Amino acid sequence: MQLKPLNTLTITLMLFFTFLILFFSGFLEFPSVSTSIEHHQQQQSLFNADSTLPSIEESAPEPFTDLLSAFSKWDSQVGCARFREKHKGGLTRPGSGNGSSASLQEVGGDCSELKMDHVNILVKGWTWIPDNLDNLYSCRCGLSCLWTKSSALADQPDALLFETTTPPLQRRSGDPLRVYMDLEAGRKKSGLEDIFISYHAEDDVQSTYAGALFHDGRNYHVSSYKNKDTLVYWSSSHCLDQRNQLAKRILSLLPHHSFGRCLNNVGGLDMALSLYPECAKDARVKPKWWDHIHCAMSHYKFVLAIENTVTESYVTEKLFYALDSGAVPIYFGAPNVWDFIPPNSIIDGTKFSSMEELASYVKALANNPVAYAEYHAWRRCGGLGNYVKTRATSLDTLPCRLCEAVSRRGGRNAH
Repeated sequence: MQLKPLNTLTITLMLFFTFLILFFSGFLEFPSVSTSIEHHQQQQSLFNADSTLPSIEESAPEPFTDLLSAFSKWDSQVGCARFREKHKGGLTRPGSGNGSSASLQEVGGDCSELKMDHVNILVKGWTWIPDNLDNLYSCRCGLSCLWTKSSALADQPDALLFETTTPPLQRRSGDPLRVYMDLEAGRKKSGLEDIFISYHAEDDVQSTYAGALFHDGRNYHVSSYKNKDTLVYWSSSHCLDQRNQLAKRILSLLPHHSFGRCLNNVGGLDMALSLYPECAKDARVKPKWWDHIHCAMSHYKFVLAIENTVTESYVTEKLFYALDSGAVPIYFGAPNVWDFIPPNSIIDGTKFSSMEELASYVKALANNPVAYAEYHAWRRCGGLGNYVKTRATSLDTLPCRLCEAVSRRGGRNAH
């Protein structure tokens, strides 16, 4: 019959238009290909790419407190040789960047570019720069460098360093070069400097926050035992709304101790020494919170590290304190953070689709000694990646690198 094809066509068209109406009205919704791929990549990034390691999802929970026993299990099941082989090409963790060092300045250079054999740097005005940075340094290429806050020692400085005060409006011929440093997120130049120091590789001289001088004179006792039930350490006394809200969201899902003024849940500001008396630096001296921060952190498997400002290359002591304490940082901050740190050393909170997913991963990791020990392998095995350059461009090495910059310009003879 001739009507049958017509009826079939009519029905097909009606179904097609009905489908379109439902789709555009939102009753039908299909995941996009890109969304599915992105979610798959995020899931892949949560677990070690080495399939021989126990899967956090599949392994039976194995609560542990002894860090050294976790290391021993990792050594027997994985080992340094395989870790170094896995990371020999740089950062291979999915979503962690390509191992590029463009975020870090090259250290060194042609010695023939130096115009002076000795440089005097005079640090001007009040500054947080530690006094024990004052020293006479023996640098590359036979260059010697005097860094001091004393005008009696540097009565004819080749450069004046300003950090909290503004350099002179003018520099006349024969005057010292004007150096200005700003390590805050904004990287604000004074507009009067000849050399600018910041945390960013694009500026004249870079100084990262990774140096030991940022936490000099503190108790470095590191506990080999981790809290079993309280997983996360958090401390903040600068209560920024955005950071507090983020911290509250993740900490509400994880057992934690919150020290400091923000979201405190330990009963006071100086409770760390009550919980961990071995962290006291000197019983004869009234303690300050920063005296024992590393020691207190070391008792926890994880430290929540949230930057005040999220901007490129702004990776501060908040992250490096946690790494130095032997904890695993849960980090929210610079999008290029992997350019500054060892491979497989942190949990990048931004790579998770939700706080619930992040919290589930942290809890699973806390009950898997081998997977947890993998986050410490960089320190034990020497697979440091870009972290070598991060330390090489830190405050610890700033005197020699600044003196080289002054020498290349000719110091007082610079035009």
